[in-house]
Amino acid sequence: MMKILVADDEPSILEVVTLYLKNEGFTVLAASDGEQALALEISERPDLLILDIMLPKVSGWDICRSIERSVPVIFLTAKIAEADKMTGFSLGADDYITKPFSPRELVARVKAVLRRSGLLIEAGTALKFPGLVIYTVQQTIELNGQSSSLPPKEFELLLFLARHPKVVFSREQLLTNVWGYDFNGDDRTVDATVKRLRQKINCDAYAYIHTVWGTGYKFEVIKK
Repeated sequence: MMKILVADDEPSILEVVTLYLKNEGFTVLAASDGEQALALEISERPDLLILDIMLPKVSGWDICRSIERSVPVIFLTAKIAEADKMTGFSLGADDYITKPFSPRELVARVKAVLRRSGLLIEAGTALKFPGLVIYTVQQTIELNGQSSSLPPKEFELLLFLARHPKVVFSREQLLTNVWGYDFNGDDRTVDATVKRLRQKINCDAYAYIHTVWGTGYKFEVIKK
């Protein structure tokens, strides 16, 4: 797996960025200050860095100046002035994203930077299970040999769970990972989407999405 270093002193942002990147198959190294980020950069040699500028102890600017190898850098910061952006790019940044931000857009930009750098080779475009194939690019499924499509949120929920088989996620975790950390809905949104999805994919031979009472939901192929 490709390693991405994320450095930010806001725990909520660090958590959300980590979740979204892990969901896309990246290994994430998290740092809450500049000294920790520098130590991880040296010891782990990540494939890309996402840096806040106003980090405690060592700033994002100074981290960028200190790196002695060629590695893509994205600044993720509340500093929105044009002069700050010019400073970032002059230090060799590959992208500059201002807060507040969309986690999905951040992931898309990470992939774009990695592709431009020649580092990213896209993963396979299908997840295959007994009786079920999920086509990640086309965003369609094949159930018992029959191709069909799903509404966007149902597909995103299925894909997220299928990428983490047998892992139990709470409703809050699913809201964060599928609907986004800034979504204003509640647990009933997850329950209703799971119910519709089950009606469409659970078949006579296999069940795929299961309730773990008192906790949440998981994806597991169980033969009936």
